[in-house]
Amino acid sequence: MRYRIPLFVLFALGVVFLLGVYVRGHGMDVLDPKGVIALAEKNLLVTATLLMLIVVIPVFVMTFFFAWRYRAGNTKAKYAPDWHSNKTLEAVWWAIPSAIIVVLAVITWKSTHELDPFKPLNSIAPVMTIQVVALDWKWLFIYPTEHIATVNFVQFPKDVPIKFQITADAPMNSFWIPQLGGQIYAMAGMQTQLHLMASEAGEYAGVSSNFSGAGFSGMKFVAKASSQEEFDVWIETVRQSPNMLNLEEYEKLAKPSKNNPVAYYASVAQGLYDTIIMKFMAPDKGKFQVESGKSKVEDEMAM
Repeated sequence: MRYRIPLFVLFALGVVFLLGVYVRGHGMDVLDPKGVIALAEKNLLVTATLLMLIVVIPVFVMTFFFAWRYRAGNTKAKYAPDWHSNKTLEAVWWAIPSAIIVVLAVITWKSTHELDPFKPLNSIAPVMTIQVVALDWKWLFIYPTEHIATVNFVQFPKDVPIKFQITADAPMNSFWIPQLGGQIYAMAGMQTQLHLMASEAGEYAGVSSNFSGAGFSGMKFVAKASSQEEFDVWIETVRQSPNMLNLEEYEKLAKPSKNNPVAYYASVAQGLYDTIIMKFMAPDKGKFQVESGKSKVEDEMAM
């Protein structure tokens, strides 16, 4: 009996050690931030965890201590059933958790506003806009200024704030680049925003974090942060692509498909992103029709 608790403690420590080795060897993107938003979110996660451990660790320690101290075989343990009326102890075990909750509430209030995904980032560099469309089961990225588009690959300069405008032409999804920032939902007929900025050059995994059907597991993309010079060269490379994302080609692309390879489009139908949103807001007029470079929906919006 006397060896059970020490053995259990050793077993628990062994599990924690092996878990630490596994995490160290495989890595966790959320704990390896490469952008200003992801770094702030990591610090928030660590701070909240440490604050909660102020209560959690003593509880576990006392649980094992009491189980050992007041075990059936220990006849020397003093029986004291009247601790429930001890005002000092009650004040301690209510005051400490309450103080932690107050601190967490303040931190949550401040971080909720500071990390608002709609809030532009502070930077001397001009904001770059990239439009994102969640499809079955791939990601379409439209560069409205550069007039190009890509599938399952997005590139942008590091240290430049990126404004992602996000919608869906499929079931609700969730856009997430773990090493750059938190996820945000993509919904048909609506637009959400996410402001991110990479602080280091590199390729980062992008995923769908909301189950959306049979091809969900393959709905991944690469987000590459590079120097401005490398980004400019890449833009010119995309413009050499023979593919054109006109509305007929888009209708083909929007059909459900799994594990799509990366694709480049040298040009994009004018107003495509707005047309995708508006076809759900005006379903009776949602057919894609182009006249003089504009969709029919766009023309009617301008009237």
